[in-house]
Amino acid sequence: MKDNIDPVILKAPSSKSMSHRALLVAGLARGISRLGNILVSDDLKHTRMCLQAMGAEIAESGSDLMVTGLGGKISALPGKRVRLDVGESGTTCRLVAAIVAAGRGEFEISGRGRMHQRPVKSLDHALTPQGVRFHYLGLDGCPPLVISSQGLPGGEINISLDDSSQYLSGILLASTMAGDIVTINISGQKVVSWPYVNLTLQVMEEFGCVPEIHISENSSWKPVKPSEIRQVEPGMARFKVSPMIFPARDYQVEGDFSNASYLLAAGAVGQKPVLVRGLNPDSRQGDRAILDILAQMGAEVIIKDKEILVQGAGLKGVDLDMGSSPDLVPTVAVLASLARGRTRICNVAHLKIKESDRLSGVFNEISRTGCNCELLEDGLVIDPSGTEAGRKIEFSTYDDHRMAMSLSLYELAGIKAVLDNPGCVNKSFPGFWDEWKKIRKANNVSGNE
Repeated sequence: MKDNIDPVILKAPSSKSMSHRALLVAGLARGISRLGNILVSDDLKHTRMCLQAMGAEIAESGSDLMVTGLGGKISALPGKRVRLDVGESGTTCRLVAAIVAAGRGEFEISGRGRMHQRPVKSLDHALTPQGVRFHYLGLDGCPPLVISSQGLPGGEINISLDDSSQYLSGILLASTMAGDIVTINISGQKVVSWPYVNLTLQVMEEFGCVPEIHISENSSWKPVKPSEIRQVEPGMARFKVSPMIFPARDYQVEGDFSNASYLLAAGAVGQKPVLVRGLNPDSRQGDRAILDILAQMGAEVIIKDKEILVQGAGLKGVDLDMGSSPDLVPTVAVLASLARGRTRICNVAHLKIKESDRLSGVFNEISRTGCNCELLEDGLVIDPSGTEAGRKIEFSTYDDHRMAMSLSLYELAGIKAVLDNPGCVNKSFPGFWDEWKKIRKANNVSGNE
């Protein structure tokens, strides 16, 4: 480490993506699972509530959760709807919608805020041939909706991942409850956020279910392991899932690269290096890409066991395809606005249907700093012009947790950043401001949140 500067030492928060998946699989399992290091956040609260509405039992044992699963059977009482509140969690909505489609009865899914504008139509198109019915109570193709089903018979399912990989993750989980083997084909024009599918496969495997995966090669299907796949193309991959009931087990959730990205980025921008503990450098999480991006932009990244240290060394502009790690875009865009030279971010049109329109939101907010920014159909071009230390800027978070955390990085560049809703970080990282205070203190920055 340069100049013998002691780093700010922080602990990585629990993985939100892995917490959702572990909780849902444990909820489908037979028996009692003990889950450790589950993220405590608004999104996970709604996943937990949905499982309990389906009949799973969840109790706290110290810092762990004890989950008594449904044994692979989900049903609503005749004439009664199971009501499922997903809040503002897109992951909860799409995974739960697929799961209840494998159940029997009527299930009403609703949320709040932007959730009632976020599409689930691809899931509808995929599961209607299985006899599942989607009835929309508001906007066509969006929650609130009622899903009516008598279970999945099995056979072939075609799913488009143009908007989200969560549809495939949900169908993979649901297929374990089908009446026969399910073959899932990837349709559509492109595949976004593929690494999140890999996380679903990882949790399924660790609970004892290993779907068959085949990749098309020379006009024939070749079996592959999930770890061998970095990206797939429509029509070039298929999955086979046999009916089974997950066995209960003890499970420990790993640290989260998505939420740790703000802490790691702080090391690249601030005067003090940042060391984050509790991250698996070999993780399948797509947002592990933050390590490669920081290094590519010129930061010093040192990995030792489960500790990662980042230190600034003068950031530079880069060209990035971020289709597999869209949640990192707000963080990287802020870094790019503080770098030297032009940055282009592409293949992230799906950011328009997140908790906010993150593509327009990032464009609007970094433009407030005086940075030259161009909004593209599928990305951004950022041409920084420098920031004025001591300047006060009022930023809009759009009630989006990732916008709030990424915009906080401007504090380390001398900007007095004022956020309109700092509390929105509770959606995924309730302890963010506690960790951020440590970074502020080490960099002699006063708080403005």
